[in-house]
Amino acid sequence: MNPIFSALPTTIFETMSRLAREHQAVNLGQGFPDDPGPEDVRRKAAEAVIDGWNQYPPMMGLPELRQATATHFRHWQGLELDPEAEVMITSGATEAIAGALMAVVSPGDEVVLFEPMYDAYLPLVRRAGGVPKFVTLTPPHFGLSEEALAQAFSPKTKAVLFNNPLNPTATNFSAADLDLLASFCVRHDAVAICDDVWEHVVFDGHRHQPLMSRPGMRERTVKISSAGKIFSLTGWKVGMVMAAPELMRVLAKAHQYITFTTPPNLQAAVAYGLGKEDAYFEGMRADFQRSRDRFAGGLSELGFSVLPSAGTYFLNVDIGPLGEGDDVAFCQRLVAEHGVAAIPVSAFYAEGAVRNVVRFCFAKHDATLDRALERLAALRVKG
Repeated sequence: MNPIFSALPTTIFETMSRLAREHQAVNLGQGFPDDPGPEDVRRKAAEAVIDGWNQYPPMMGLPELRQATATHFRHWQGLELDPEAEVMITSGATEAIAGALMAVVSPGDEVVLFEPMYDAYLPLVRRAGGVPKFVTLTPPHFGLSEEALAQAFSPKTKAVLFNNPLNPTATNFSAADLDLLASFCVRHDAVAICDDVWEHVVFDGHRHQPLMSRPGMRERTVKISSAGKIFSLTGWKVGMVMAAPELMRVLAKAHQYITFTTPPNLQAAVAYGLGKEDAYFEGMRADFQRSRDRFAGGLSELGFSVLPSAGTYFLNVDIGPLGEGDDVAFCQRLVAEHGVAAIPVSAFYAEGAVRNVVRFCFAKHDATLDRALERLAALRVKG
């Protein structure tokens, strides 16, 4: 058996979801919304199944979705993309990340990773033959530093895998952070594989700034977006990949031999959705921000130390003031004794894990959040 995968433990998400089911807990661990997603987009997918094409679509994606992607990101992020040569559709962002690593990384190449990180990154880098080099980010702001980047980058650096906003920390990296990272990519001739799936889920009046737009990055960036996150339809697994033609030619070859294509009805619905009025996207962000504020306010009233959340579906709590120093043990007790499931942030580190932070998903109905707060109140009183 391949040791990269056979040696992997059960993911923390599966473990905590199983415990949540066993203890009939409020599950604020796994990151998906309670809401079913916009009805008009779902209806377009249903109509496309009945009335549309259900055989193989083009390998690069439906032309209307590639055009809609280029138009959408010109409007929202000022990117000028050729839909014929610089846009490709994949079966989710994770496939896009895997394909990008296979296309860019050769055995022995170094890949810079920022931890805490999404759990798929490290095994995919290793499977591509890459050598991981970690930049460890720490609370409360999880920002970049020139010293940490200088230690991670080297003449062997081939790629950087960068998630912004960052899951699990809910960090929206600053313009200064982006400029700093771009300067290292240019200096070391490294390709930036940008996991931008949370780009529309940003709060407090901010807009996502793509690394692709920074000086020197247009030709060396693979930008990856997710319809599942844009429309709160996490099960759809429709990814959008953007890159300069020279990069895209190799990315397309990797995609061709992984999934080849993506369900055409979902592509048609996403093409429709990307053209929705600005009010939809602004309203979606406002709704999530309201849920964030409701849950953060409730936690703060109970005396919890809540870390900043500038994007994503997630809110983090520092459990150190509770006298807790083991986030895994804390989350196990939380679900078993108090009926609330959370995720220990140490699970997102490969080295130098922070063990005093736990992650909650606030993308839930008010009643779900309120029920969780009621149960957490008992913990706080006990603490």
